[in-house]
Amino acid sequence: MNALTVNLRSVLELTDEQFFQLCQANRDLRFERTATGELIIMPPTGGETGNRNARITQQVMNWTDADGTGIAFDSSTCFKLPNGADRSPDAAWIQLARWNALTEAEKEKFPPICPDFVIELLSPSDSLKVAQEKMKEYIENGVRLGFLINRKSRQVMIYRQGKEVEVLESPATVSGEEVLNGFVLNLAMIW
Repeated sequence: MNALTVNLRSVLELTDEQFFQLCQANRDLRFERTATGELIIMPPTGGETGNRNARITQQVMNWTDADGTGIAFDSSTCFKLPNGADRSPDAAWIQLARWNALTEAEKEKFPPICPDFVIELLSPSDSLKVAQEKMKEYIENGVRLGFLINRKSRQVMIYRQGKEVEVLESPATVSGEEVLNGFVLNLAMIW
């Protein structure tokens, strides 16, 4: 099942609070919102993708706990990006000082901050082109490092600020570079 995009702008423009309430009232659905206000209804993942997402989150969380310089998030967290989009990467990390600069109210809802690092795992029903556009949006809004993992082709696309996308073929690991200094994503559990 593919994501469903609904354009409500001709009849309704959701405020940030209304979008938050819509998400809270429909907890069995996962929503994102584009910078132009289109509502994206994300289908649930299948078992294989859900397991791989959990493995990714586990690795990011374990490193975050040991490192202590930031805070990590799973795929259920929605961030309000500077361009107005509301996005939920499969895994995300934010430097602790940036996170702590938010108010408690901002932390409780959809934090108005762009993560420093994101991972997106392409599920079998996802469009590669749409996922690549989403990764570019993350970079344009302040993500410093991002991984787009395509299990089917066994590729990892690495997105960095000011650089061309690097494509790795069947890597065993991928480094968090200077953004997540010392983090290494083990892909053996993901492939």
